[in-house]
Amino acid sequence: MKSKIQGISITDLKIIGDKGGAVLHMLRSDDPVFCKFGEIYFSKILPGAVKAWKLHKKMTLNLAVPVGKVKLVLYDNRIRSKTKGVVEEIILSEENYKLVTVPPLIWFGFKAVGDEVAFLADCATIPYDPAEIERLETFSEKIPYEWEIKNGK
Repeated sequence: MKSKIQGISITDLKIIGDKGGAVLHMLRSDDPVFCKFGEIYFSKILPGAVKAWKLHKKMTLNLAVPVGKVKLVLYDNRIRSKTKGVVEEIILSEENYKLVTVPPLIWFGFKAVGDEVAFLADCATIPYDPAEIERLETFSEKIPYEWEIKNGK
């Protein structure tokens, strides 16, 4: 799968299953998209919940969803980008198990899709630093995207 946004990489991931469960690979230091290690964190997303919008000035994100289903939305507002103004939705789950690598300066948000809790894993290139993050309200007019919210979800 190829991204519509310049600089975004989408990589198929391996799942090795057996009768006791599965191993879901995410990122190795010898993978082509691996840059460096800063920290790993997990976002727990309640059914229907939206977490948006964020932009990292320096951090590259490496995102995967091993549990549940997440709609990841990306928006390119970079001045010199060939894809400036492009919005992209990517559904991530165990059934569509991918690694999405998001470079700095791309707006992103995500929503748990369905009736179960979802976990989004991020192997970031730098440790968390609140000074390098920009935030917008979920329904900001600065991003041309409408989150579908039904019955408070």
